[in-house]
Amino acid sequence: MQLTRAADYGVRVMIHLLGLGDHRRISLPELAEVTSTPESFLSKVLQALTHGGLLVSQRGQSGGFALSPRGRDASMRDVIEAVDGPIRLNVCLTSGKSCPRVSWCPAHPVWAQAQQAMLSVLDSARIHDLALGSSFTELRPRNSSEVVENVAAAAAGQPHRCECTQSNSAH
Repeated sequence: MQLTRAADYGVRVMIHLLGLGDHRRISLPELAEVTSTPESFLSKVLQALTHGGLLVSQRGQSGGFALSPRGRDASMRDVIEAVDGPIRLNVCLTSGKSCPRVSWCPAHPVWAQAQQAMLSVLDSARIHDLALGSSFTELRPRNSSEVVENVAAAAAGQPHRCECTQSNSAH
């Protein structure tokens, strides 16, 4: 499984716009240059982010793209889902659809736990923090046993613990 290139470009754009400050508009060509993104492809990404309510666009001489109020507080999950739609590791986790195997499938709980852990990480990664230079890696566990514990805790809806630069406390 891999995120789409469009979602990656969407995250790049949002980080850049948040780094510029409030209410600043930037043109499509400028965004394409600073994010190293093909302009024709980026146009579609920007449309998705605008349609998702994370950006506002304005045509004309002073036009361009700027963050919406919702976009200023967006998470990585918000950006990815605005571009690609809901994140689902497996079709059996798609809301509104019922899998006839779910009651006896041994893999279903694993898919559900893995998805919850991934969504938890993407929800906690705020674009604003990334744009301000707060390294998300500072909050990641340092060894593999902590990763396993944190995935299990996330799946159970509990806070995780890690050794990080912000003391050994639950995040």
